[in-house]
Amino acid sequence: MSANPRPEIHIAAALPADVDDICDIEARAFDNPWCREFFDSELRGSGRYNLVARRHGRVAGYVFAMWFFDEMHVNKIAVDDRERRQGIALALMDECLRFARANRIKTISLEVRKSNEGAQDFYRFIGFEPSYTRPRYYPDGEAAVVMVRTLARSD
Repeated sequence: MSANPRPEIHIAAALPADVDDICDIEARAFDNPWCREFFDSELRGSGRYNLVARRHGRVAGYVFAMWFFDEMHVNKIAVDDRERRQGIALALMDECLRFARANRIKTISLEVRKSNEGAQDFYRFIGFEPSYTRPRYYPDGEAAVVMVRTLARSD
């Protein structure tokens, strides 16, 4: 892993031992959380890049992504509601970007609820742009905004 500009946040590969904490954060962060089996499956899958952020020794956030050739997709990212606005999501995404550059990934994409303007602002801040909308993407019928960041050669 690269040098962390926020030393109080430790980024590491997600492990099976982290899944209980990940599921706790997931249940508080999302109305329709992934079940434990999804996280377990992602940890075993090929082409996966799954990280946890620890702060003060405990899991404070996570990102689950997949990559194939020159594309990466962020499937899940969440931060413990008690740890938000502490740079954890930024540290996780910085590490995804570092990985993407090291593996010659050209684009990173993700979906975000159309109503979640705060998340969209965060992704814009780190270089993502809205690409298109997926109608009725979420179980409750809300649309998703697909956001993409293209990595330049010098990125």
